[in-house]
Amino acid sequence: MSLIQIRKRLLTVETVHHEGGPAAAVPLRMAAAAAVVRNPYAGRYEPDLLPFMAELRALGSELAHELVGVLGQERVEAYGKAAIVGVNGELEHGAVWHEAGGWAMRAALGEPKAIVPAAKAVAGAGYRLMVPLHYIHAAYVRSHFNAMEVGVQDGPRPDEIVFALVMADGGRVHARLGGLTKEQVKVHDGQR
Repeated sequence: MSLIQIRKRLLTVETVHHEGGPAAAVPLRMAAAAAVVRNPYAGRYEPDLLPFMAELRALGSELAHELVGVLGQERVEAYGKAAIVGVNGELEHGAVWHEAGGWAMRAALGEPKAIVPAAKAVAGAGYRLMVPLHYIHAAYVRSHFNAMEVGVQDGPRPDEIVFALVMADGGRVHARLGGLTKEQVKVHDGQR
C-alpha cells in the first residue's frame, strides 16, 4: 500500500501588474501547486522516513509539471518549496519535501543548479506560509528574492501535511536594488 494518500490538490496563479509604480511591460506570474496528504507517521515517531521521501518524488514531479504547464518551462526564473505539517506530526515529516520537491522541480526545469529555498512549519488548519523564491540558476540574483503565500483553508488537519511547490516567471516587479543580475550569471554552479 502506498504511503501517499492525497485528500485534495490546489493550484494558485498570481499575476502582479505593478507594486505602486508604473505597470510592468510584462506582468510577473507566480504559481503555487499544493497537495494535502495524509501523514503516515502522525502521532508516532518513525525512525526511517526515507520510504516516504522516495514515494513523494512522484507527487513532486506531478506538481512541478503542473507549474511548468501553467508558466512554460522556458519562462520559469524562480522557484521555492514548502511543507506545512499538521499538529500530530513533526517538522521532519515536512523536511522529506526538500529532496522530493526540490529534485522534481530541477528535473522539470532542465536541471538548474541553484538551491531551491524552502520553508516549513508545524501548524493547524488554515495556516499560511510565505514560500521564499530565488533565481533558478544562481542564488545571489537579488532581483529574484521574492515570496509567495501558500495555505489551505481546511488543512492541514492534525494528521495531514500540505506539500507545495512555487515557481515564478521573473523577478520582483520594480526590482532596483542592484547586485548580480541574471544576465551576469556565468559560472553555472548555482552560486554566482
